[in-house]
Amino acid sequence: MSDSLLPHDFRSHEHWLREAINEAKLAASKGEVPVGAVVVHDGRIIGRGHNQVESLKDPTAHAEILAIGAAGGQGESWRLDDATLYVTLEPCTMCSGAVLLARVGRVVFGAADPRAGAVASTARLLEGNPYQHGVEIVGGILAEECSALLKDFFRDKR
Repeated sequence: MSDSLLPHDFRSHEHWLREAINEAKLAASKGEVPVGAVVVHDGRIIGRGHNQVESLKDPTAHAEILAIGAAGGQGESWRLDDATLYVTLEPCTMCSGAVLLARVGRVVFGAADPRAGAVASTARLLEGNPYQHGVEIVGGILAEECSALLKDFFRDKR
């Protein structure tokens, strides 16, 4: 995982992660766990998603899955080698698998997920994967803000 970024990279990552935060806020407004994601290619968003597990009654309707699915239909190919997935929460096992299958080139996430995160916390599924597809991983961008969205959501639920 990349622990240091050049200042211009950090600002760029922050910008796109804020778009993912907007998606997370949309999820929260619908009573969904506030996780949001965007897929960026060539300086533009090609896929957006936010958790819709409850509203769609679909356990696979995670923000990352929906954003990757939307992005795959945008270009000439479903392969997202040159794209970056920005997500407010470290991807789970299912979403990490989708990253590999879509061949996403980079994953940038906000908050770590010590319970179910499969990129850095509980497992490192994107590193040394059997698909031999290298994925650059950047974690901790706007982590406090992303974490606060989740904490506030669950505090209000109780």
